[in-house]
Amino acid sequence: MKIAIITTLFSAATAFVAPSSQISRTQTTFLHEAAEEAETESTYQGSAAISALTSGVKTVFSSEEISKILPHRYPFLLVDKVVEYEAGKRAVGIKSVTANEPQFTGHFPDRPIMPGVLQVEALAQLAGIVCLQMEGAAPGSVFFFAGVDGVKWKKPVVPGDTLVMEVEIIKWRAKMGIAKATGRAYVDGKLAVEVQGMTFALAK
Repeated sequence: MKIAIITTLFSAATAFVAPSSQISRTQTTFLHEAAEEAETESTYQGSAAISALTSGVKTVFSSEEISKILPHRYPFLLVDKVVEYEAGKRAVGIKSVTANEPQFTGHFPDRPIMPGVLQVEALAQLAGIVCLQMEGAAPGSVFFFAGVDGVKWKKPVVPGDTLVMEVEIIKWRAKMGIAKATGRAYVDGKLAVEVQGMTFALAK
């Protein structure tokens, strides 16, 4: 509405003046700045509206609850919360990437990027949250990485990003303590990393 009013006023101010030089540069600049300000105000949503975008996302496992399942601790616990979970099958987890994480002091000092191996590790930990609640595994047990296949990184993950991860358990052999899973993660709805296969071995 503001933009329409200002545009109308600007048009009216210039329509009846033959030489454009008669409108001062100051007046023209003022009208342009007012239009730009109105445009900015029209797209500004505010913190409440932005926060409401995730109001429907419920926490299934909090950070404290994850620490009761996984043996990992700072600075290597890479799952902040779980927001979707199907026992024995799959899960969606969140990793909030922040500039104060120690790896960013050297990777890289002038262009901090979350190392790809840590993205895969975060997916592995999310898979561990599912596996450690399955028959034959106990919370606090340790799964070792036994293999990883088909990893593709699609875009850099940087401080300020929210990494939304999803894993699916495709095989679990309780007697042998072997699990296989796939995983992928997104930033702002765009695929950042995908893993076709992760293999874990339960430590004996």
